[in-house]
Amino acid sequence: MINKYLPWFLPKYASKWIVLTMDTCLVVFTFFLVYFLRFGFSLNFDLEVLAIQLPVIGFLALLSFIITGSYKGIIRYTGLRDLLKVTLAVGLITAFTVAVVLLNRSFTILENFTIPIFFIIMHAFVNFVALAASRLTFKLTYKYIMSDLRLMDRIVIYGAGDAGIMTYNALTNSIKQNIKVIAFIDDNKAKVGSSINGAPILSRTSFNKNFVQRYRINEVIIAIPDTTGNEFRQSINEIVDLVPQVKIIPPVDQWINGQIDLKQIKQVQLEDLLERSPIIIDNPELSIEFTGKTVLVTGAAGSIGSEIARQLTHFPLEKLICLDIAESALYDLQQEFKRAGKTDFRAIVSDVRDAHGMDAILGNYKPDIIFHAAAYKHVPLMEENPYEAVKINVAGTRILANTAVKHKVDKFVLVSTDKAVNPTNVMGATKRAAEIFIGALQRETNTTKFITTRFGNVLGSNGSVIPLFRKQLEQGGPLTVTHSEVTRYFMTIPEASQLVLEAGSMGQGGEIFIFDMGECVKIFDLAKNMIKLSGLRYPEDIDIKITGLRPGEKLYEELLANGEDTMPTYHEKIMISKVKDLDYQRLKAKIEALCVLNLYNDKNMIVAKLKQIVPEYISKNSDFTVLDNPDDERASNYSILQSLNFNPYKGI
Repeated sequence: MINKYLPWFLPKYASKWIVLTMDTCLVVFTFFLVYFLRFGFSLNFDLEVLAIQLPVIGFLALLSFIITGSYKGIIRYTGLRDLLKVTLAVGLITAFTVAVVLLNRSFTILENFTIPIFFIIMHAFVNFVALAASRLTFKLTYKYIMSDLRLMDRIVIYGAGDAGIMTYNALTNSIKQNIKVIAFIDDNKAKVGSSINGAPILSRTSFNKNFVQRYRINEVIIAIPDTTGNEFRQSINEIVDLVPQVKIIPPVDQWINGQIDLKQIKQVQLEDLLERSPIIIDNPELSIEFTGKTVLVTGAAGSIGSEIARQLTHFPLEKLICLDIAESALYDLQQEFKRAGKTDFRAIVSDVRDAHGMDAILGNYKPDIIFHAAAYKHVPLMEENPYEAVKINVAGTRILANTAVKHKVDKFVLVSTDKAVNPTNVMGATKRAAEIFIGALQRETNTTKFITTRFGNVLGSNGSVIPLFRKQLEQGGPLTVTHSEVTRYFMTIPEASQLVLEAGSMGQGGEIFIFDMGECVKIFDLAKNMIKLSGLRYPEDIDIKITGLRPGEKLYEELLANGEDTMPTYHEKIMISKVKDLDYQRLKAKIEALCVLNLYNDKNMIVAKLKQIVPEYISKNSDFTVLDNPDDERASNYSILQSLNFNPYKGI
């Protein structure tokens, strides 16, 4: 019977009764110690009197501890509140002792129970020191046994401010974590040389390879609320080179009750190392713009479209229409909104290439604003399938834009790409053709404002380089990079979506919005950082393989075409492209003709006509490069060039 209940009983009750017993015994012992100290470290006092007083003091201590509940705290987690309870208990013991002495003087309950006031005050002081010291000693001993004697992580905290101190407290108060904070790093010179709980504060330059090896540092935690500065990002890059694990605390608004939870401290992501500060848009006009409006988002199941839809749910819309042909992904978005309690939305499975379907949807819901994010975007796939690229990116945009004019939609925002600038592939050329078409349409109508947004690669989007790298790491490598010098601009999905919303707000029709995306990032360096952040070494653990540029791919992307310049907006990083003059009427006619031709089996004809519409489209690493040079002897194999008398800069 005892064996059955003892394991259940001990964890719940034994520990606090043991603490109560030990505390009571400690109070009795300190009372004896006060006598011993008062009489010159000797026993030259009346032991019989002490024998009468000790049980009374023990009873009063027991009563005080029960009243205050100071024994109930788990000693190994002792904190400030526990010490306050100990202080209160010591105060009660002193008060009860004084009360008993005074009562005994009046009523003589106990003989020889006279305690000088000096003894009582001295006992209170020694009491508090002993009780507090016992708890601290037990806590440190337990931590040493449970943590210090086992293999531990030796950590440096980057940031000696409030966030750094809170991170330190979260780490040191967790017994389950086998950790030891070796030092702090801080860029504030006034703090360098000081210490926090024995951990020295170092300058950034002092944290080097020798320091890491000497103290066997295996982890750095970034505890700085603002991590957007370029100098800070450079420091992070250097730290990643020195230690295998670099983690970061969450933003302040994600702390739980003003405290940092260890579970929230995450590994630094590749996005944190990109050398650009995120664009923050804080425009109160957005709420005014979208209040009471019906908004249609095409491609709503995709990376950008779904984020646009999510951000739109924060505004008091009349109705949000989410349209996509991918039913499974659209279903997931629908369930996400339902779980969030969103009711002012509708998920519709449809195809922007279906003219009758678009006419019915716009006629039924009467949207005020359309965000057109539906598109094919994968360069190599579209290089192999130019017919499909034209059908969705050009013809789909044409159908939706014409339908928007018919139903008097107020604004039509096209989500474009930097690959539309001086395109070298079919995908970029089709997006540029879509830009040209809505630009032409803008000059024919006053009912709808057509607006274009251009931006670079989106971190974490389907098919982007970072998810690819992560999959390759999971499979043991190697990471594949098309060229050692290839560079790209990057932004996060929320940033891209904010830009699109901002364009919908400020656009008055005919603009192409671009923004300062910072410096280009070399993909090869991105791959090396990805390996380091995984705690691996390049090339010892994971290698990087150069595979060669893919069809249609170029080394670098551009945000402006030749002949374009920019005008500023109220936001310092958002600009409007001043588009060069074009013969929109003639180009619109060519786009109309391209969209209605049935050229599924003639890729060269499709691409040739695209090159007429977008003369700056020069193919790279593609079978279509021959179309850029009619004098090439291989061109004789293409009767299309002869029949069209093709010149990409003069048209037909």
